[in-house]
Amino acid sequence: MSADGLIVVDKPGGMTSHDVVARIRRLARTRRVGHGGTLDPMATGVLVIGVGRATRLLTYVIGAGKSYAATVRLGQATVTDDAEGDVIATTAAGTVTDAAVRSAFAALTGEIDQVPSAVSAIKIDGQRAYKRVRDGESVELPARRVTVGRLDVLAIRRDTPDVVDVDIDVTCSSGTYIRALARDAGAALGVGGHLTALRRTAVGGFALAEAATLDELEQRAPEVVNLPLDAAAARFFPRRTADADEAKVLSHGGPLEPAGLAGPYAVFGPDGGLIAIVSERDGRARAEIVLAPA
Repeated sequence: MSADGLIVVDKPGGMTSHDVVARIRRLARTRRVGHGGTLDPMATGVLVIGVGRATRLLTYVIGAGKSYAATVRLGQATVTDDAEGDVIATTAAGTVTDAAVRSAFAALTGEIDQVPSAVSAIKIDGQRAYKRVRDGESVELPARRVTVGRLDVLAIRRDTPDVVDVDIDVTCSSGTYIRALARDAGAALGVGGHLTALRRTAVGGFALAEAATLDELEQRAPEVVNLPLDAAAARFFPRRTADADEAKVLSHGGPLEPAGLAGPYAVFGPDGGLIAIVSERDGRARAEIVLAPA
């Protein structure tokens, strides 16, 4: 069975994130596998998978910033805001200038209030929004505040009559929908827009350069973990080292004296092993999750 840790997977198109988890369960020979942030079936790229005790780190991975390379098609709106949905409106976009395109995307940077795509995994009264849409319901989701730290227009292509394809590179907060950026840019230009390609290039500090394909993981199964638990925590969190007495207290869920570190942070024992993820509050350093072996 695989060791506890994280796997950075380069997800192929046509698979759900759950499909990838199911494959890793088989390869790692354990049921205890989860993912750190859904990618749509159409999307490819970085999907962080947790195995064993490292599944408890995934809540932090889900909240990390993300980076994407994407292509937006202006001139067509779809029911899903991406290429997987039916086209619901067509407006010739050939006369839209490059300057107008750049301006529309520039307006979507910084802190923005974004209405998620109706066909999303957000739950409404316990049921996923996409399920309600597929059942014929009309769904309106409230806007949420997200941050688009960077949105670079890399290329504007006019290879097909009446549509404009725009290649963009985006760095954003967790919870940002790239297909909603495509929809909103198209709406601002009056021609509609949807996402035709999406590749996630980074999640937090985990990037495509260290991602393995499923075929590569198949070759080395069951040793599929490429970031053991201790190394994964050291990569993702600020570090604090506890002495032997502190390690004993913390491994049983007890608090430590604060160290003045912005949390959450990882606490390691004298032997270098991960003990817990900790945050400081009310004058104490308290464990959010204890990860030392029982």
